[in-house]
Amino acid sequence: MSMTGDAQRSSAASGDDDMPDIVDIIMEMGDDDYGSPPPLPAIANPNLPAHLEALAGRARDYIEAASSANTRRAYAADWKHFSSWCRRQGIEMFPPDPQVVGLYIAACASGTATGDKKPNTVSTIERRLSSLSWNFAQRGQPLDRKDRHIATVMAGVRNTHASPPRQKEAILPEDLIAMLETLDRGTLRGLRDRAMLLLGFAGGLRRSEIVGLDVGRDQTEDGRGWVEIFPEKGLLVTLRGKTGWREVEIGRGSSDATCPVVALQTWLRLARIAHGPLFRRVAGQGRAVGADRLNDQEVARLVKRAALAAGVRGDLSEGERAKKFAGHSLRAGLASSAEVDERYVQKQLGHASAEMTRRYQRRRDRFRINLTKASGL
Repeated sequence: MSMTGDAQRSSAASGDDDMPDIVDIIMEMGDDDYGSPPPLPAIANPNLPAHLEALAGRARDYIEAASSANTRRAYAADWKHFSSWCRRQGIEMFPPDPQVVGLYIAACASGTATGDKKPNTVSTIERRLSSLSWNFAQRGQPLDRKDRHIATVMAGVRNTHASPPRQKEAILPEDLIAMLETLDRGTLRGLRDRAMLLLGFAGGLRRSEIVGLDVGRDQTEDGRGWVEIFPEKGLLVTLRGKTGWREVEIGRGSSDATCPVVALQTWLRLARIAHGPLFRRVAGQGRAVGADRLNDQEVARLVKRAALAAGVRGDLSEGERAKKFAGHSLRAGLASSAEVDERYVQKQLGHASAEMTRRYQRRRDRFRINLTKASGL
């Protein structure tokens, strides 16, 4: 490790998939709005011919499109955290030194990385490590995570501090029905919120996937997918995710009151939306529909607000209940309540492994299957 000068400290201040399904892990972190995603590290080549500068800019756009805005926000926050720690310790960030990263991991686990003396959880440290790997790689200086200074320290942190994951509460069907009753059907905002809740639950969609939808294909530059309604069958949602395109089939419900297709059709018809973003801001006391796409944070706020209004988990205090629900509660709810073969749930959620799908199955009736009696005792 070497000491840094003023120039190096100044440089440090300015500053995808290493973890399984990091999109879901980041979504589980919470629902604070960190603002717009920061710019990526500059890609500079002084020897690049002038006529290729425009192409380099286009390449940068593609690099930015390789990860979601939420992922980039998290990676940027973690990079800032690491660079601030290095600056306070008088340690150089470049080239990436596994021993420095190992010390940083130890500081995060022991609560000495920042002045608040609050230790990071194992999942947070793993995310920070993934963020460092990504950021160093983007700067052309890859970090060797298998180096003993990192791998051994990380193994010790897991063995010492690992605890059960703190996941968001699953919204079960009876909860969702109660939440729908709290919405005002006489306003466009109420109809929009109803469609978002039902579509998000039935499709097992992430909040960013819900608000990223357009009415039809290739209608907006920032769209992440579109819907296609089949009058008799249901609707097909086509999504652009981190691993490519996938399709999600959403069938009609058993009644119009709980049918996501009916809810979506009603919203589109009364809001007079035929092109562009599917879910938009509503102003004028819930009666005027804007042109702008809804922010994904609004989905999280909607779930939390409706769950509290419906009295979901009324056995808990108000403060505890407020922390239980977020946008991922809809996704977890489908996984926890759908009585079908697990592989169908895995496909609906777009998970690469059954293990990730099982993380979402959070049944409150934990003794529904009694293996004691099933074994003959």
